[in-house]
Amino acid sequence: MRVAVCPGSFDPVTNGHLDVFRRAATLADRVIVAVLINKTKSSLFSVDERMDMLREVVADLPNVEVDSFYGLLVDYCKEHGVQAIVKGLRAVSDFDYELQMAQMNYRLGKVETLFVSTNPLYSYLSSSLVKEVATHGGSVEGLVPDVVLERLHATLEQRR
Repeated sequence: MRVAVCPGSFDPVTNGHLDVFRRAATLADRVIVAVLINKTKSSLFSVDERMDMLREVVADLPNVEVDSFYGLLVDYCKEHGVQAIVKGLRAVSDFDYELQMAQMNYRLGKVETLFVSTNPLYSYLSSSLVKEVATHGGSVEGLVPDVVLERLHATLEQRR
């Protein structure tokens, strides 16, 4: 069985992420969307909230599941029988960092990294940009799944 992981913070998950998950689901028998638990980073949504949203947006993908991890991704991969890490690349600037990570992950755990070029519709899109635009009242409709849009508005409203 071919098992792949799509790691990230997904704070919040965007349509660009969802596009990568869908494409990974055609490449592997089982795909794990793994939310990184980063205790040093301030997040808009808790890990549990992010996992709930992710489960909702991948519910139509029978071979995709959601989990979380803390520490080294290669350790997670070893523990869960993951052969490949799938990462979306938006621009050349992403490649420089992701290539270093891919090489280190291979050195540490012999885990391959597959790079998926981002759909041009989402090449500029990031969770950080979504949060910034939404925080200042701009529309992010069409950039995140509808369920995420609703939770984003509700969470930002509570913080005001």
